[in-house]
Amino acid sequence: MNGLPPQSDRTLADFAALEYILLGDLRDLLEEEPGEQTSRWLLAVLDALLEALPQELAIKSQDGFLEDVLSTHPHWEPQVERLRSEYVRLCVWLEELRDRLVSRSPFEEIASRLRYDLREWMTALHAYHRHETRLLQTSINLEVGGED
Repeated sequence: MNGLPPQSDRTLADFAALEYILLGDLRDLLEEEPGEQTSRWLLAVLDALLEALPQELAIKSQDGFLEDVLSTHPHWEPQVERLRSEYVRLCVWLEELRDRLVSRSPFEEIASRLRYDLREWMTALHAYHRHETRLLQTSINLEVGGED
């Protein structure tokens, strides 16, 4: 057991914790010597991320993606939609990287480029989270500031 509740009972906090752990594992694996064992572990981490990220988006979208922001600032809908689309794009991009790992062997031959691309993906995911947090914080600050 991995310490997390069953998938159906997981919260956004559970997925955030899982993502944090998996990204740490991914960073560590990208520092390892390329080889069959590294490739297997890398594939397992990518599979876990590809399972978790869409589920996280589903939870975020249950009542409408960033509905709290849109209920207060409906004119921000284009920004929210771009953010949601970026999340989907990140999932597709990770799936492409995973497929590249599976379809091209041996790992040693593609390791350098795949490492670079996975680091680039992690940077993009971090930027996504920063943007989402900034949008939420701005919404809250404007809401609180507007009540004076």
